[in-house]
Amino acid sequence: MRFGYHANAWGGVVGHPVGVTSIKDLFYLTPGDTIDTIGRIAAAGWSGIELFDGNLAEFADRPEVLSGALERHGVELVGVYSGANLIFADVLEEELWRIDRACELGRRFGASQFVIGGGAQRTRPAGDADYEALAAALDTVAGIAERHGLTPTFHPHLSTIVESPEQVDAVFSRSRIGFCPDLAHLHAGGCDVVDLVRRYADRIPYIHFKDVDAAGGFVPLGRGVVDLAGVAQALRDAGYDGWVLVELDGYDGDPDAAARDNLSVLRELLGEPASTT
Repeated sequence: MRFGYHANAWGGVVGHPVGVTSIKDLFYLTPGDTIDTIGRIAAAGWSGIELFDGNLAEFADRPEVLSGALERHGVELVGVYSGANLIFADVLEEELWRIDRACELGRRFGASQFVIGGGAQRTRPAGDADYEALAAALDTVAGIAERHGLTPTFHPHLSTIVESPEQVDAVFSRSRIGFCPDLAHLHAGGCDVVDLVRRYADRIPYIHFKDVDAAGGFVPLGRGVVDLAGVAQALRDAGYDGWVLVELDGYDGDPDAAARDNLSVLRELLGEPASTT
């Protein structure tokens, strides 16, 4: 296995404000200095990074700046994360345009993984038609990512129509896309994360390790209530050998110290990461 870290630990996440009037430009974005964050991730001992689509878009016209920072710090861009509604037919074409651009940028900067979150909540409970629409859109997203040479995965997320175990099953029984479990979001949605990882092991090429406390706040690994040891064992039993990406947005402690602590905990759970050479 190899270990990476999400840049959103230093700044969290916002949606680009232009998206209020232009769906095609509604990128996720971590405010702050992406180049500085790459250095902090490297200094904490991590070899990989995941970025939001909007942070890649910042460097579309000056790719040498981002590529140079990754090379200088010995950090690999592992994944690109994007999101969309994916259930509204009248804006889907615009959303897919943005996803295509995110995949193109990801591949340009060396990413291997494309992670998509989505499935908008309506003013009424989701029904079969919503899950059919979401699954069909996810299959299209998978095809876009694959065309760019990326491995596509879906990331269930709180505040979408894919929170509970039944909702997770409703999507993956209808779509062929891979599964990127976010352990904290799944736990908070009422899922048994160990059971999900075991049942869907053959569809998991990439995973987000994340912890959450009893009050619903995201915390460094091992300080919350997620059964991280159980998931680690499930991954070993399945012969998992991919990237493990740690995410810690919204934490009000020292992000640099947390990054170092998270790597120590991950090593205890999963052993030393594989060499990048």
